[in-house]
Amino acid sequence: MPRRLFKRYMPDPEYLKEHRSLRFLGKLLHEPNLWHLNRHSVARAMALGLFAAFIPLPMQMLLAASLAVACRANLPIAVGLVWLTNPITMPPVFYCTYQLGSWLLQTPAITLPDSLTWNWISAELNALWQPFLLGSVVTGVLAGALGYGLTMLFWRWKVRHSWHKRQQARRQSKP
Repeated sequence: MPRRLFKRYMPDPEYLKEHRSLRFLGKLLHEPNLWHLNRHSVARAMALGLFAAFIPLPMQMLLAASLAVACRANLPIAVGLVWLTNPITMPPVFYCTYQLGSWLLQTPAITLPDSLTWNWISAELNALWQPFLLGSVVTGVLAGALGYGLTMLFWRWKVRHSWHKRQQARRQSKP
């Protein structure tokens, strides 16, 4: 089952329950589904983590943790997926989300200057924020839905594949 694959990389639940940045969640961290690796909690975590990864907030991990607790999704997977948009990948990802938002709003995309300065950003922020936010939310929702669906399909395929392998092994072992 895919459970072994996920379990190999999961942090210790007791360590995370005591982590100081997650203390604000209190007793909510003792919900068993936050730590179990079953098809539904992992698929929900994929959806929520991918959604939070594309939302342009300074503390995306807190958003992912709060959503995971509210939806009883696997907490470590949801929080870990936020790192898809890390400081290296963030500029191209958010540029693409801005382009998508401009396309959806049917507004011309603003071209970036040769040197990106704080003065240029503050002057253009009024025109940038709506397409950027819309593109980020749409990308987050699409990535989350795709992550949920692919996780469910992969999990079912893996279980079915393992079951067929066991059946075949039983047939071959019979005299």
